[in-house]
Amino acid sequence: MFSPHLDRWSLISDGEPIITHSSRLLPVLWRDRPAMLKVAADIDERYGALLIQWWDGDGAAYVYAHEGDAVLLERATGKRSLLAMAKNGEDDEASRILCGTAARLHAPREKPLPDPVPLTRWFRDLEPAAGKHGSTLADCSAIANVLLADQRDVTILHGDIHHGNILDFQARGWLAIDPKRLYGERGFDFANIFANEELPMITDPARFRRQLAIVSAEAKLEPKRLLQWIAAYSGLSAAWFLGDPNIQQAETAMTVARIALAELES
Repeated sequence: MFSPHLDRWSLISDGEPIITHSSRLLPVLWRDRPAMLKVAADIDERYGALLIQWWDGDGAAYVYAHEGDAVLLERATGKRSLLAMAKNGEDDEASRILCGTAARLHAPREKPLPDPVPLTRWFRDLEPAAGKHGSTLADCSAIANVLLADQRDVTILHGDIHHGNILDFQARGWLAIDPKRLYGERGFDFANIFANEELPMITDPARFRRQLAIVSAEAKLEPKRLLQWIAAYSGLSAAWFLGDPNIQQAETAMTVARIALAELES
């Protein structure tokens, strides 16, 4: 799957392939620079390549080449990890870095938007799941409907801001990879900071409240509005997990949603 692109772009393999459910990746060298060759396996990844190219290296990795399902990206070579920071006493600083990177991505640009997916379409799975499962999902769906009907500060969105998608590019700082190419209220992009299943402490209410204060301040969002987006996003995440089905991760997402809902009521 990599050979045609290795030949076309004169690439040298520089590591082992990485296979995920949505893409195939290979570390390479391009003109003596570390790069990542990524071949999309689903439509969201193909669309994401258009958005990361549109950012043109401002807040995101550079795109060196793009053709069809394949994209050649600047490769992160820094040693720091936001996930490791969050797990090892620097949780607050990791959240601030996530917020700062998101703000760069949200900044206005004069170029035409790359045909993004509206949030109303992104949330299409939540209402049917709420009708089927009720309870917490029903509350999340009701909140999502209110938010989507009255969106504020509408902009291009990354769509999947979390500790594994903001990487250390050394001199270029912390930059984003793997966007979903969405369009809607910017508050949506900050909700996923609270929902990264790789962090065992996301279901800790005390941690949740601390991060709520940090993220709302850094992102300049009303805490209530942020809580609403966290509930809506967590409900959507749970709906996707239930559809897989992945009951354990669905329950984690619903626990985060319940914390957000409880904070809204307090």
